[in-house]
Amino acid sequence: MKTIISKIRSDLQENTELKYKQGAERYFKEPVIYYGVRTATVIKIGKRYWKEIKTWPKEKIFEISEELLKSDYSEEAYIVSQWGRNFNKFTIVDDLKVFEKWIEKYLNNWAKIDSFCTHTMGDFFTKFPTETKVLLKWTKSKNRWVRRASAVSLIVPASKGKFLDLIFDICDILLLDKDDLVQKGYGWLLKVSTNHHQKEVFNYVMMKKDRMPRTALRYAIEKMPQDLKKKAMDK
Repeated sequence: MKTIISKIRSDLQENTELKYKQGAERYFKEPVIYYGVRTATVIKIGKRYWKEIKTWPKEKIFEISEELLKSDYSEEAYIVSQWGRNFNKFTIVDDLKVFEKWIEKYLNNWAKIDSFCTHTMGDFFTKFPTETKVLLKWTKSKNRWVRRASAVSLIVPASKGKFLDLIFDICDILLLDKDDLVQKGYGWLLKVSTNHHQKEVFNYVMMKKDRMPRTALRYAIEKMPQDLKKKAMDK
């Protein structure tokens, strides 16, 4: 395991670009740690080493993933997120404890949360829909990233028309959240839900628009026709 981690880190270091590193860091208000490797290259590196570990026992795959997350480097977290798209082949209900730990301890900015939760957690909750109840608990976390995770974990299922009632429950709880990145998270969730439920989402927005922060509102209605946008934005 240590050999694989060393190889991954060596490959990342060899592909570092200082200018790209400085540009990537500007997207965050909080401090972040980057090697400065372009996303396409990170994906190639992740795929290369997934071929080596994909037949390992699940516990070993999770162990190496956690070691990468512990480093706090954004590229290493992104590799774990890429690998996570394959986890659904072997996950069981109890693996939620592992993922919840990672979200709470290691995914400490919007990019890490989004890249991991949209697919890995989205796949997990699609496979085990009864476990979505944990998302309501996440909405009340003191950790802003866990609260964002409660919304963005359903982005992919929502885009396919799933979990609408739960989505509205999550948005109800997050409605007045003061964190703009949480607002953007649940606004994004409402936006993708319009793929299959435009009428329902529009009605929801109209009921909540007087209290919903404008940041969330703008995200929620982004894909709607212009006439509906105007109605939603009118005071």
